Amino acid sequence: MSKPFGPLPPEFAAQRGELMIGDRAASAWVAAHGSPLFVYDPAIVADRVRAFRAAFPAVDLHYAIKANPHPALLQAMAPLVDGLDVASAGELDKALRVKPAGAISFAGPGKRDAELEATITAGATLNVESEGEAARALAIGGRLGTAPRLAVRVNPDMELKGSGMKMGGRPSPFGVDAERAAALVRAIVAGGGDWRGFHIFAGSQALDSQALIETQAATLALAERLSDEAGHMPPLVNLGGGFGIPHFAGDTPIDLAAIGAALGDALSRTRLRSTFAIELGRWLVGESGVYLTRVIDRKESRGETFLVVDGGLHHQLAASGNFGTVVRRNYPVAVTHRMAEAGDEEVSVVGCLCTPLDRLADKVALPRADVGDTIAIFIAGAYGATASPGLFLGHPPAVECVVQRP
Repeated sequence: MSKPFGPLPPEFAAQRGELMIGDRAASAWVAAHGSPLFVYDPAIVADRVRAFRAAFPAVDLHYAIKANPHPALLQAMAPLVDGLDVASAGELDKALRVKPAGAISFAGPGKRDAELEATITAGATLNVESEGEAARALAIGGRLGTAPRLAVRVNPDMELKGSGMKMGGRPSPFGVDAERAAALVRAIVAGGGDWRGFHIFAGSQALDSQALIETQAATLALAERLSDEAGHMPPLVNLGGGFGIPHFAGDTPIDLAAIGAALGDALSRTRLRSTFAIELGRWLVGESGVYLTRVIDRKESRGETFLVVDGGLHHQLAASGNFGTVVRRNYPVAVTHRMAEAGDEEVSVVGCLCTPLDRLADKVALPRADVGDTIAIFIAGAYGATASPGLFLGHPPAVECVVQRP
């Protein structure tokens, strides 16, 4: 029996005939740029931003660029969001090319002194992950004669239920344990730092709307408590993100309006006089990308059919099930010139790498595809090219393209 795959993103689900990305057919993208390649459509991102603004009118929107740092996509996104969140000096450099330093924050454990110094010199905010990191940042700021902009990343005492990656409620390399956060705030202020607030992140890739509502309420309550304990009002409270998107069969989108209404009600009652932000990555860009890869061999083996393609997990690790997935399930997939046609054969789409892990779709029902046809893997706008082992076996990287509109 064929295994199911996830739902196509709404912009592609109703298409018939040949897949269109932007205003060009998939075959035209491949003819112009070769295969394999990623195509990202900023118009889909803009739609997600509009939906967020409608649901969260009183909350700033930050983009976590680790989801997709492609320069042309960043250029298109920069005017749409209020802030960019980075996790390395390389990402900081990319962010500074499209956004002023005051709208950039740097999170992540293990920041090197050179990264601290670059962030302080630029005037971006450091989300410090430990007392030791805060002390190093203050010392560097003192040497530079600059008050470093420091926010405290908090390891919360709760987790985001139902999230794909839990980042709270447990021992963690990320953030300062909630019970120590207020003391660190006082130390930063006493040490001459420019305290910028709290960054509280409990988990990611959650599709349970009620769990997101409850976590945001708990995060807001935690920020209020820490503010009282510290004796200082946070200029900014980053409430984290965690909004998931459907990847697999049975997944359904979150109820954005309900989450926004609940948070709006909670913010109307808060004692905090702060700016609030939500930090999103996958939810903003994941559905904007399509990975196109051409069939180079059609193979029968002991009763099973394999479509061998010129791409693979070295470009799209997440779709292979090897990027934080416990149970291997299928991303949405299609034969690009036969959109919406019923699957008439069971096939596995496998990549060109010398490993049985290189499987982009496992025993799915698709319309027949032959050598030269193109397969589309959807949800390719987040954690694709830069989250995959691109150097493994020495195959060339996939081309990345951004839809350009007048």
